[in-house]
Amino acid sequence: MATQGVQSQTILVVGGGIAGITAAVETAEAGYDVILLEKSPTLGGRVAALNRYFPKLCHPTCGLEINYQRIKRAGNIKVRTMSEVAAVTGERGNFAVTVTRHPRYVTDDCTACGSCGEVAESAVPKPFNYGLDTTKAAYLPHEMAFPARYVIDPSVIGTPEAEAIKAACKYGAVDLNDAEETYQINVGAIIWATGWRPYDATRLTSYHYPDSPDIVTNVEMERLAAHDGPTRGSILRPSTGQPVEKVALIQCAGSRDHNHLPYCSRICCLASLKHAAYVREQHPEAEVDIYYIDIRAHDKLEAFYRRVANDPQVRFLKSKPAAIEVADGAPVVMGEDTVTREIYARPYDLVVLATGMEPSIVDGRPDVTLTQDDYGFVVPLDGAADGQISCGVAAGPLDVSMSAQSATAAALRAIQAVTQ
Repeated sequence: MATQGVQSQTILVVGGGIAGITAAVETAEAGYDVILLEKSPTLGGRVAALNRYFPKLCHPTCGLEINYQRIKRAGNIKVRTMSEVAAVTGERGNFAVTVTRHPRYVTDDCTACGSCGEVAESAVPKPFNYGLDTTKAAYLPHEMAFPARYVIDPSVIGTPEAEAIKAACKYGAVDLNDAEETYQINVGAIIWATGWRPYDATRLTSYHYPDSPDIVTNVEMERLAAHDGPTRGSILRPSTGQPVEKVALIQCAGSRDHNHLPYCSRICCLASLKHAAYVREQHPEAEVDIYYIDIRAHDKLEAFYRRVANDPQVRFLKSKPAAIEVADGAPVVMGEDTVTREIYARPYDLVVLATGMEPSIVDGRPDVTLTQDDYGFVVPLDGAADGQISCGVAAGPLDVSMSAQSATAAALRAIQAVTQ
């Protein structure tokens, strides 16, 4: 039962990734009303864009679809996409939250029939594939999008193409006059599940990421391996479209480096081991070199590391490469082997940078009082006392299972905040 000072028992979850979804369904299934805000067109966050994820190497469809069904069954979760928090005032039990909703140009009447996409002519970078390919200006974000509604790219609004897109919709679901709006909601507690973004590889100037399509990041590698990715799951050399024969996986690309990210992001070593497995599954003759400072494979995932390490086509090279140059169209990894002291310069078909995780909220933070650590992560607060709780990677680097666990704990703290 709520105390006298609690004016609302509705709980706001900010962020629709795996942590936000988990927090929302756990809270709703306990009987509380939930508003789930997500700034992108769909739920699922970074997990939805993975090819497989630990600990079972499942496709994300299985875990996410279960949670989407829980959202549908709950009935007391309001999902609002294309929306983000602009400001927060008030206190536990009585927060006034200002929300900004960005235009989608497609209403809830959309059935995802695809007619609008058939008449769209312009090609725009596909966000779900990190811009590795393009999509039509009227598009479904990805095949497992939830909600399953199309989006119209703002670049065509006001053009004859936009009118053609509208005319093609048999359900009247295209609203070309859709505009940004701001509104206010009142909630009793807030769960911050704003997630993470990949560290910007262009800042690693010595690695020349922008200078070669054959130098990609770990999140881009996930899309290259995915069946719905830009290459339909074939790991090919981006510059030529040919199968890869030599691949370099570079650990701690910007992480554990005081010039970039001073901390370990927890997931990068295992992600690179997974990428080595992807390559070896598809290309039995391919060679994979993993450049590492040290390997961090926690808990039961040590067995996965051992499996990869026992592959004779995979080499572990203890070295932090100093530079990557592009010569004769191929990336050349350069540095010194920490063990043998060999100075090397090795060409590869594909180089994958294991860039780390930084909190999405580090820039452009809403007008709200939050406690953040030196790296921008939201410090987990005493949610029962102040009504604001962080979870998932918003609070610090975590893998999927740990994010879900922290989200469940956040749900409990939020419930305590509106009942005590």
